[in-house]
Amino acid sequence: MPNPMRPYLLLSLVFFFNLYHSMAVSDPTHQALLQCLTQSIPTDTASSIIVSKSNPSYTSVLRAYIRNARFNTSSTPKPLIIITPLDESHVSAAVICSRKLGFQLKIRSGGHDYEGLSYVFDKPFFVLDMFNLRSITVNMADETAWVGAGATLGELYYNIWKNSKVHGFPAGVCPTVGVGGHLSGAGYGTLIRKYGLSVDHVVDAKLVDVKGKILDRKAMGEDLFWAIRGGGAASFGVVLSYKIKLVPVPETVTVFRIERLLTENATDITFKWQTIAPTTDENLFMRMLLQPVTRNKKKTARITVIALYLGDSDSLVSLLQKDFPELSIGKSNCNETTWIDSVLWWANFDLGTPPTALLDRDLNDAGFLKRKSDYVQTPIPKSGLESLWQKMIELGKVGMVFNAYGGRMDQIKPDETPFPHRAGNLYKIQYSVNWDEPGNEADKNFTTQAKLLHDFMTPFVSKNPRSAYFNYRDIDVGSTKKWSYEEGKVYGESYFNGNYERLVDVKTAVDPNNFFRNEQSIPPRSSSILHSSHGSATYLITIIHTCWYYIVFIFSLCSDLF
Repeated sequence: MPNPMRPYLLLSLVFFFNLYHSMAVSDPTHQALLQCLTQSIPTDTASSIIVSKSNPSYTSVLRAYIRNARFNTSSTPKPLIIITPLDESHVSAAVICSRKLGFQLKIRSGGHDYEGLSYVFDKPFFVLDMFNLRSITVNMADETAWVGAGATLGELYYNIWKNSKVHGFPAGVCPTVGVGGHLSGAGYGTLIRKYGLSVDHVVDAKLVDVKGKILDRKAMGEDLFWAIRGGGAASFGVVLSYKIKLVPVPETVTVFRIERLLTENATDITFKWQTIAPTTDENLFMRMLLQPVTRNKKKTARITVIALYLGDSDSLVSLLQKDFPELSIGKSNCNETTWIDSVLWWANFDLGTPPTALLDRDLNDAGFLKRKSDYVQTPIPKSGLESLWQKMIELGKVGMVFNAYGGRMDQIKPDETPFPHRAGNLYKIQYSVNWDEPGNEADKNFTTQAKLLHDFMTPFVSKNPRSAYFNYRDIDVGSTKKWSYEEGKVYGESYFNGNYERLVDVKTAVDPNNFFRNEQSIPPRSSSILHSSHGSATYLITIIHTCWYYIVFIFSLCSDLF
């Protein structure tokens, strides 16, 4: 006897076939990922954390944490999907499903990667955007805090201040930098000479490994824990959070800023700074900016000394009058304040600005920029400084930032963490150029200026290898396309010196098939690496995953037709 429901079931079959075909053709990757995620996440939740190109929010979500406009153009390769986890389990599922579907997974916390490696790739890829995982839990009983990878430094400083007025943390001066990237690449700030790097105060971490497992320090082991404290965690897994040890700061600190032109003894001050800033009292951090400027229609150069002293202005002035009289500093140049106010001041807020300003993530704020770095181990002679001024004036735009080392940095062994640039380095240089004009011509002009100044400095900086700071990401240092040991060694030894070998060993142990990778990631030691497939093969895989559910459903309907 004919099934009376047959006409309706046939219509249903046609409807679901057309529905599948429409979804598969329009966005098969989205459907495949969603189907995979729903194996461990409720469907409505999984759907809410996937942002594909067809989603009206896609552009705003992608651009929110792009901090370099060079990688926010129409021609910039963009992710097929942005995954925005709300929970740690979502990160595990994202790793598992990205591997299963054969897509590269880029990990973004604050978006301050200078080369955009956390959100740009030349093959089909996903971005795992960690901005929702921003919880911060401060425990003053043991002076620690758990900080989510998606939190910003500003949010961290604010939460410390809410719990204590005499504690701080040695990290960067830019409040919108993401904790995940900052700490995984070492991290430093105005407390570097007193307390060392950010990673010198990381005591635990939670990480999702290549199998999707959530590991703490004990579970991951000391080798992996060592690697993710300065070696770039994105080579090894996805850091969910770091547990940090807070540091004491005095109730009163002092800050000052002093500018001098070449006609105002700038050369002598710069020459002396090189020997005083790294050797003076460890409570004093002095940064020096070098910039080409125009005064009275004449091109010249200017230096700016910016400082934080953990103490009052009387003791600071006394110290500098003894150690650095060339600076001619007096109490009128100084501002006594609190540590949290000094954080705001260093971030270019006026003294007295409420600490809530640190909570502003300043989304969609991206100018065009290029950064490079170097380390200086022997003072540049005055003749070298004179030629440097002329080169900077000739180029016209590129500035330099000298960051003094010494103090606590001299006391920590170079292999204590992956960051090796400790004793023997007087200061780090950051080359800095920003511009407003879009387009390839401006990009080529200003990035070339940065390269030319970097080349000019070759005689004055570290050698064999010429070292660079990993968090000042610079693709000119080297990049990889095959993820071979030899390719990685080019940039790996610049960033990590002798620690590159141990990082390769850790990578080989925890991610031998090289799922977690970018253009400057640590490669496994083996050359027989199984890379994810791309192009038509990936498309076919996603189609198969997408249609499987619908095939099962259709067959269940067909069984009722006859």
